[in-house]
Amino acid sequence: MTAADLLFTGGVVLTGDPAGPRARAAAVSAGRVVAIDEDALELGGRSVVDLEGGVLLPGFGDGHVHPLWGGVELEGPQVRDCRSVDEVVEVVARFAADHPELDWIVGGPYDPALAPGGHFDARWLDTAEAHRPVALQSADHHCVWANTAALHRAGLDRDMPDPPAGTVLRRSDGSAQGTLVEWTAMDLVLRHAPKATQAEKTRALGRSTAMLAAAGVTWAQEAALHPDDVPRYVEAAAAGLLAVRVNIALRAEPGDWPRQRADFMAARAAVATGPAASSVSARTVKFFADGVVEAGTAAMLSPYDDAPHSCGLPVWAPIELAEAVTAFDADGFQVHIHAIGDAGVRAALDAIESAAHRNGPRDRRPVVAHTQVVHPDDLPRFASLGVIANFEPLWAQLDPLQTELSVPRLGSQRTAWQYPMATLLASGAVLSMGSDWPVSSMRPLEGLAVAVTRRGADGGGPADGWLPHERLPAAAAVAAYTIGVAYQAFEESLWGTVSVGKRADLVWLAADPFDVDPMVWPQLAVRGTWLGGTRTC
Repeated sequence: MTAADLLFTGGVVLTGDPAGPRARAAAVSAGRVVAIDEDALELGGRSVVDLEGGVLLPGFGDGHVHPLWGGVELEGPQVRDCRSVDEVVEVVARFAADHPELDWIVGGPYDPALAPGGHFDARWLDTAEAHRPVALQSADHHCVWANTAALHRAGLDRDMPDPPAGTVLRRSDGSAQGTLVEWTAMDLVLRHAPKATQAEKTRALGRSTAMLAAAGVTWAQEAALHPDDVPRYVEAAAAGLLAVRVNIALRAEPGDWPRQRADFMAARAAVATGPAASSVSARTVKFFADGVVEAGTAAMLSPYDDAPHSCGLPVWAPIELAEAVTAFDADGFQVHIHAIGDAGVRAALDAIESAAHRNGPRDRRPVVAHTQVVHPDDLPRFASLGVIANFEPLWAQLDPLQTELSVPRLGSQRTAWQYPMATLLASGAVLSMGSDWPVSSMRPLEGLAVAVTRRGADGGGPADGWLPHERLPAAAAVAAYTIGVAYQAFEESLWGTVSVGKRADLVWLAADPFDVDPMVWPQLAVRGTWLGGTRTC
């Protein structure tokens, strides 16, 4: 027998396959797993990786992430870890002083819970930079905090009305306060800011996907992209910069979607027949059904407790959403719908049901992303419609975003409907996991710890977890971040388990997560990641 290209030994191989959950070794040749356990040891390898008592797992998939946005955002002031408004202002001031050549200061993401109600004032940022425009995106990327210079550059005055599906928070005299809520309002400022060049975007993808690989990720769902940016992924792959495999979701817009259909099909075909087809695809269309709870823009079936006049800001009218989903489904695309509020989730499910009824049966695997507040009547519909429930599990903890913003807006009953992971799993629905980075940490081990414990890394919150009945068993959580995402990708025959014949998309952890307390999972080191048998970190 000819030895394999690569042999992993000296630890445990967690295959993720119910038929063979643990093994002593795995052998890889030509980018595929060719032998497991004793067969692998007998085969041997021309190159050997000593796992040093650690474990080898299937590579994680990120079912909802923004590598391009996040990579570009890394070039601005980094305020993610700031714990007060003063700290954000200090970081922005330091960045502005270090970069006098910039016409604009653009960055983020800031924590929207740092100000009461998530309402931030332009004058606070003015103390950091009063002359040049400053625009920071919130952690959920559904708000912009701008300084006075940026508001002036946008021409925002008392007479400018709010745009459709967006809100400009105002002072008592009608002047813009500095917080712009949802995309149409955010764009009033952001459209005036300099755009990253094509070369900068390609480099940003190299940086962000290297970070994903270092976190143990081997496949990523790019969750919202304009067709003009699809070539950036192809260029990054051709230059050897793309450290993960990527499927692109092209963002559909209300009103414009009939004209977008031809462009989306052309982009899909160009990628499928191009030089990066083995690592990049564009098979998915993204819809935003609504906004986010913390901004009061998630679409709710009944008014917010703190705003009895408002049920949020749906991005699409339900009828138009159903028409658009049906059209793109007929074009052979997978649909991927951001849905946060219970009305947003219901509109997404209704649209998917309409598409299935009108277009007939096929293997469509629609995705509802985030799945935050689900009315009990809608829980069985995920399994019955074949809808994949995508969760960003890091959010399922009782943190300040919940206690300061979401819980007061939702009230006790709807608060208890949030992130129903275990309930949907028990119903027979397929679960997948993601990070939504740069909204939150891209590290799967951090999100997995919360999925299993419903507690934050600081150990805060109830001792048995927030909404403990929705905790996932450890094996089910890891499966959702591997097999579940592979299923979402239509590639469960290619990856998601360490099995003979599958791609050698693998991650090496310092210790077996099933042998330690899930609360320490975030501290487990990722010692290596392989994509098709080639080490990426």
